[in-house]
Amino acid sequence: MYPDVQLYINGEWRDALAGKTIPVINPATEETIGQIAHAEKADLDMALEAAERGFKTWKETAPFERSKIMRRAADLLRERVDYIADIMTREQGKPLAQARMETLGAADTIDWFAEEARRTYGQVIPSRQADIQQLAIKTPVGPVAAFTPWNFPINQVVRKLSAALAAGCSIIVKAPEDTPAAPAELIRAYADAGVPAGVVNLVYGVPAEISEYLIPHPTVRKISFTGSTAVGKHLAALAGQHMKKATMELGGHAPAIVFEDADLDVAAKDLAAAKFRNAGQVCIAPTRFLVHESVYDAFIDKFVAAARDIKVGDGLEEGTTMGPMAHQRGLESLERFVNDAVEKGAKVRLGGKRREGKGFFFEPTILADVPMEARAMSEEPFGPLALIVPFSSYEQAVTEANRLPYGLAAYAYTRANATVTALGRDIESGMLTINHIGFGLPETPFGGMKDSGYGTEGGSEAIDAYLDTRFVTQAGR
Repeated sequence: MYPDVQLYINGEWRDALAGKTIPVINPATEETIGQIAHAEKADLDMALEAAERGFKTWKETAPFERSKIMRRAADLLRERVDYIADIMTREQGKPLAQARMETLGAADTIDWFAEEARRTYGQVIPSRQADIQQLAIKTPVGPVAAFTPWNFPINQVVRKLSAALAAGCSIIVKAPEDTPAAPAELIRAYADAGVPAGVVNLVYGVPAEISEYLIPHPTVRKISFTGSTAVGKHLAALAGQHMKKATMELGGHAPAIVFEDADLDVAAKDLAAAKFRNAGQVCIAPTRFLVHESVYDAFIDKFVAAARDIKVGDGLEEGTTMGPMAHQRGLESLERFVNDAVEKGAKVRLGGKRREGKGFFFEPTILADVPMEARAMSEEPFGPLALIVPFSSYEQAVTEANRLPYGLAAYAYTRANATVTALGRDIESGMLTINHIGFGLPETPFGGMKDSGYGTEGGSEAIDAYLDTRFVTQAGR
């Protein structure tokens, strides 16, 4: 059954000092299934004190020992995957198979960063004099404040948490109030693996109040945020005022370009899976489908056929491949996007409405011939809505792909090597996958450009944001 969720501060699971709680809603049934502790300033002060003490302990812990503890945490996640997937589905809505995949993927991410912990290399810089030694040393930046969203309750926490711990930092995680139990189980795995008290802390509450208290606080030296562009800009500005390092993984509105020489069967199958995964509530989901006019109708037919195979329902029910949206507000927002596009001339090829009855269910929806003035062509719909428009030339497709200020992810399908090379040069996106779905592996970069943020949360560069480079030079006399 679904647990009530407490704060985790200084190595202890505890209620909020004021005793306040926040209800948790199952989006498939609209029922209240649990409560979470609601942190306020006094709780945050305790977490800050714990993180400061924890940092002093953890930075002196050998990277080899950090790595061993992290690997134990990964193993515990794998052992507990069935329980964690069940509670994630109850609180977030995604099908059990996707919840299991997210949990197991998190364990792989921990393993990756456990290895990176042992490879935070510095440099010996050749000097101009024989008796001078010049060193560039990597040191942990200090306590971290991390802010994560609800769409991937574990995945979004584990990257920040694992990079911070691998580098030798302590951390305060402000996890999502909508989906609190799954990230709490990630924290529990770390705690049970032997992370010292104060190194990892977990809080919930009013997001704006917590961020505006933690970010300026002198204890916090680095922030990491995943969420909307509007909120990210505000937090980045706040961090800048206090000279704090920041990693920002923000919104997207990913283009998917299907060229005339594409394998349409592969493109339709891949893009339908990527579009409707997690009910489209994915920052890197393809949303604007740009299809060459010569294969436009054929692709739409195949894409619609692939989407028709999706079974919408409670994520706990066998056979479900798409669950509900996470909130009533998301459901209502999607309705407005669809109605606006249809009023302006878009054609509904599939879906287009919410499902009757309990739960925040919206049908997989495909709109064709969507006019550029439709709101959804410029504002991220963040739901199971695909927008399809034709193009006639490479230049037209690239211009539309780059039109928006976002630059997180992009997709393309083509058999032409020249086109593949040109796309890598021309598409303004932090990530581009061509002829397959290739995002989100621990060993590969994950991050955007332009209004989609800066910094990466994957690959060998991800740990750098949690390290300072210090220059030490000494004479041998």
